[in-house]
Amino acid sequence: MGNDPLGGRTADSSGGVQSVDRAITILEILSERREAGVSEIAQEIAVHKSTAFRLLGALESRGLVEQAEERGKYRLSFGIIRLAGGVASRLDLTQQSRPVCRRLAEEIGETVNIAVLRSHYAVNLDQVRGPAAVTTHNWVGELTPLHATSSGKVLLAHLDDLHRTRLVTAGGLTPYTPKTITSAETLEKQLLQARERGYAVTVEEYEIGLNAVAAPIRSHDGEIVAAVSASGPAYRFSEERLHELAPVMIAGALNISHRLGHTERA
Repeated sequence: MGNDPLGGRTADSSGGVQSVDRAITILEILSERREAGVSEIAQEIAVHKSTAFRLLGALESRGLVEQAEERGKYRLSFGIIRLAGGVASRLDLTQQSRPVCRRLAEEIGETVNIAVLRSHYAVNLDQVRGPAAVTTHNWVGELTPLHATSSGKVLLAHLDDLHRTRLVTAGGLTPYTPKTITSAETLEKQLLQARERGYAVTVEEYEIGLNAVAAPIRSHDGEIVAAVSASGPAYRFSEERLHELAPVMIAGALNISHRLGHTERA
């Protein structure tokens, strides 16, 4: 038998999972009802009152619930806000960038994405298809390689040397197409260029026939927190057109940055 931090002692891991499930249910109950007593919660989750009390005690020790003024009643505590903080910042990014992405997609005609750094990948949070977009591929939630995507290059370019080297090493320079950059030296030159220009491009480096251009998005404190990219078929979205549209993407990224509270020009 072992100690279960969310419900006393259990004989095996299934008891721990059950306790976690009950603790989450308690949080959901308090979210819906604002306040609830131990007996009420015990009845709702079908456990003895002493079990409900232990679960509430564990949640209280983590700052997730607290006792209300009326003794015996519990409510959610501010620890919930701490847990939600990471998600809230990304939700805010998506909400604030959506109007700008729609305008960019309409103006450029291609698919526009918002991506953030996750481990050694760029993960797409949002996507808007332009009127000329022919692909039905949904990139939202997809992990893409940093070295072979325009968003990934932008996110890499603004990291400190140690962090950047660590992520490139972890991700590797996998050749997805014959045009993928597999030289660390060549990649570093492109990242330096991306910092100087304020944008990055990929020319059939992740998929044959797919080109993209991306620019950095800054938070209120000036930190690069995301990248906005436009991608389209190479026959229409040529390398020359990527560079022509770069100022449009930079302006769009700056607009999103302003919406996030960034006031200084990058």
